[in-house]
Amino acid sequence: MPGSGVSGYAELNVRVRVRYSTLLTPQEFAGLFEAADFSALIGLLKRTAYGPYLMRVEENDLTPRQAVYQIKSRMADACATVARLAPAQARPLVIQFYRNFEVDNLKAVLRGILTGAAWDRVRYVLFPLGSMTVLPAQAMLEAGSVGAAVERLHGTPYYGTLAHAMKRYTAEQSLFPLEVALDLSYWRELWNNANRLPSRDRAQSRRLVGSLVDVNNLMWAIRYRVYHHLSKEELINYTLPFGYRVRDDDIRAIAAGADISQVLARIYPDMSNVDVLLREPRQGLPELEVQLQRHVAERCRVAFIGYPFHIGVTLAYLVLNKLEIQDLIVLIEAKSSQIPAERFQPYLLIGNTLK
Repeated sequence: MPGSGVSGYAELNVRVRVRYSTLLTPQEFAGLFEAADFSALIGLLKRTAYGPYLMRVEENDLTPRQAVYQIKSRMADACATVARLAPAQARPLVIQFYRNFEVDNLKAVLRGILTGAAWDRVRYVLFPLGSMTVLPAQAMLEAGSVGAAVERLHGTPYYGTLAHAMKRYTAEQSLFPLEVALDLSYWRELWNNANRLPSRDRAQSRRLVGSLVDVNNLMWAIRYRVYHHLSKEELINYTLPFGYRVRDDDIRAIAAGADISQVLARIYPDMSNVDVLLREPRQGLPELEVQLQRHVAERCRVAFIGYPFHIGVTLAYLVLNKLEIQDLIVLIEAKSSQIPAERFQPYLLIGNTLK
């Protein structure tokens, strides 16, 4: 079992840095961006570290949905390796990070129940968590109702959260209260795990986890106000009172009707075009989220500079891998649907370099 300090992080650090070196380069991304269609994109991806995963499926059977599933499988393997090698004190944080994908799977299953989707349709939408998952996903989907599916979660970290939120679901017949409850519970636990670590690990993990919390919290607050027109009290209840750069006062200011551009300018003074993006928020908010995620990506790259024997390097790699996959999903969907570059480029995290 890995120990702590330099000895505890030695093998993990080597594995992570090897994987970090296989992340796609700007040149590789530029080639993918220029690919003529889905087939050409897949051909290029097969020359990268994702190739062995894509080649598990016969070329004629490789649909866009299956391609995304296979690409996610590479990150699933990375997460499993990291969780196995992480020092004991950091392992709960790594596992909780991994559960972000499980929360997304749980939401997808609940949505599948409401739409009456078959298991064969839902399964490739799910992140391939393998033996690490606690979700009986197929049994939940086939339970017949949201309530029955929630009952299948006895003994998992999700049952208490969802059982408590079922009253509102029953009253409103909307998954919104269930999904909000899952999100808030997930991020609270991730933040708590970061704060339980020894000093060096704690400082690094708070910086990275807190940056992720910042993006989610800001986008929740803005969307709740712009899209859902929630009251001040509801908006505060559906967000988090902690973060790295975003404070509770910032969220409360947005909830109270403050100028969102001014709040963002105070938190991120180097961010550009915020005023422009918020003039038409329904179109601009996705681009705003991409800008915020670019800030997170930059913070992750900084984690690889300096003293390496802390959990921050591992978290930084996992976040960058997740963001890379997010870009690849955009490219796969765009190329398979023949969407013009000017329409999807703003949503690429490295889109500002592909000009």
